[in-house]
Amino acid sequence: MPVPDHDSSSKQDLSSRQVEELARLTGELAHEIKNPLSTVKVNLKLIAEELDCVDSDTGAGDSRQRLARAKRKLTVIQQETDRLEKILEGFLKYVGRTELNTARTDINELVGEVVDFYFPQARSHSITLRQSLNESPLICKVDSAVMKQVLLNLFINAQQAIDRDGEVIIRTGKSGTDVRITVSDTGPGISPDKLPRLFQPFFSSRPDGTGLGLATAKRIIEAHGGKISVASEPGKGTAFTIELPLLTEQ
Repeated sequence: MPVPDHDSSSKQDLSSRQVEELARLTGELAHEIKNPLSTVKVNLKLIAEELDCVDSDTGAGDSRQRLARAKRKLTVIQQETDRLEKILEGFLKYVGRTELNTARTDINELVGEVVDFYFPQARSHSITLRQSLNESPLICKVDSAVMKQVLLNLFINAQQAIDRDGEVIIRTGKSGTDVRITVSDTGPGISPDKLPRLFQPFFSSRPDGTGLGLATAKRIIEAHGGKISVASEPGKGTAFTIELPLLTEQ
């Protein structure tokens, strides 16, 4: 009797799970782009009608009004096509392979560089940006460019939650054999019912969000052998915590 090939079976199972996940994500992508596409189609039809009326108008005043309405609808179309592009770019980034170019990195230095980069944007939104870094270097093996994008995304999320006149605080420290990075804000917080879905693709607590930023961040952190979590309470702000393996070989 042939011996079952367990490795082959597990590979087939993994492939099946990946196909199911991709099918689910594709269905959600189709749902996400359906509304913007409908808006674009309706506005294009209305613009065509407005322009047809302009051709038949005899009064200059009526023509100007119809042209103004047509321009407003073109602005809506531009906004919706920009949103579609953003959704599709986020989707491709999420489903793409996460190939990391890792190197020994002091997390304190990496965080400091992101803070320096983001500081002008925080100031323009009247947001106070604070940092509290571990006294000694925290060495991890990470892809610096990718990790900076993750942290920048968390900063932008915090900024959008606060809107204006609040604080974003980033801290680094050690927790056992892990490096801990915490980005917290003084925004309105997130309701408990939304927290379990926060890292799911296409889920967003903002009307204009794609719902792919945090899902992509989670994939990136996990590709580094780490994890990301969130704690929040309505009226008391939100804190995202990233944990990465500490490189013990100095």
